[in-house]
Amino acid sequence: MPKSNTPAGLEAAGCELWDSVAGKYELRPDERVVLTKACETADMIAVLDKAWTDLGKPFLTKGSMGQDVIHPLIGERRTQTAALAKLLAQLKLPDEAGGERPNQQRDAAQSRWAQHGKGA
Repeated sequence: MPKSNTPAGLEAAGCELWDSVAGKYELRPDERVVLTKACETADMIAVLDKAWTDLGKPFLTKGSMGQDVIHPLIGERRTQTAALAKLLAQLKLPDEAGGERPNQQRDAAQSRWAQHGKGA
């Protein structure tokens, strides 16, 4: 089992995400950076959710001209959720049922080196 070493400063959502990934996979330093950013984003989503809940989960608010507009917390949550999905996709983690880690670039490079007799 890989070492977890949860980064300092993460809140509950970030720690949970960290443990679920770093507790299962051996990560390179660059992947650890991406996972840290993903965990920070998960924490931000939790903060936004709490703030929205504390306000009674309003869908609309008044805009600068008094018109109804979508509540800004909804838009920001959508932005943060998209950012989280993009960060997690960068990690190229395997599906739970699958065994191998999909990394097409790494596989292609290793294949080229193997074809030239310079590695496996």
